[in-house]
Amino acid sequence: MTMSTEADLGVRNDGGDRQAANGAWRAVRTLVVVCLAAGALAVAGFAGFLALVPAGERQTQAVRGEGIVVLTGGAERLPDALRLLASGSGKRLLISGVHPATTEGELARALPDFAAYARCCVDLGRRALNTAGNAIETRRWAERHHFRSLVVVTSGYHMPRTLMELAREMPNVDLVPYAVVTERLRGEPWWRDWSTAKLLAGEYVKYVAALVRVRLAPRLSATETAATDRGAPPSRS
Repeated sequence: MTMSTEADLGVRNDGGDRQAANGAWRAVRTLVVVCLAAGALAVAGFAGFLALVPAGERQTQAVRGEGIVVLTGGAERLPDALRLLASGSGKRLLISGVHPATTEGELARALPDFAAYARCCVDLGRRALNTAGNAIETRRWAERHHFRSLVVVTSGYHMPRTLMELAREMPNVDLVPYAVVTERLRGEPWWRDWSTAKLLAGEYVKYVAALVRVRLAPRLSATETAATDRGAPPSRS
């Protein structure tokens, strides 16, 4: 009787071990499949993002809008924006995201064309802390000047996220992109340079985060927008 019981326990233990092993294998297999699917989705998404980034050559076609907005953050953005203003691509220029401590004199010394237009046609936006803040700052400026079309100047890799944020704030304003191609992206292909690849990957992550937020978070109501315009700080998301 004892021997039979011990044999039965052995069979049951073997069966339990096999079930546990099979369960563990199924869990590992599921995890691998999920990871592969997530990786494939990320690669496909990154490829789609790269398709939105302008090619690595300076934009040559003429652009036109009632106003021009340039987002700070790249050394080549401001000179290009001032050249567009000088060529008549817009009536006024907003430089969004200027550091509060930066003076007009410092800008004039850094940008030879700035002084000629500083008093008549250039406005400095100092409240934006990020791209979402740039969009809020630009909306206020466009509403103040009754602009219905804007030339948008920023780096090519930053343009997809910028247009998305601006369109969320100003769905009825025509946005005309003018992509500034940085020296880094004019050279060899991005995948051969680690710093360029890291830059694009980081911007892709920010783009996805902004896309999720824009899709899930409704735009401010008219009451909330008015409260924000009275002095609430721009969103940091």
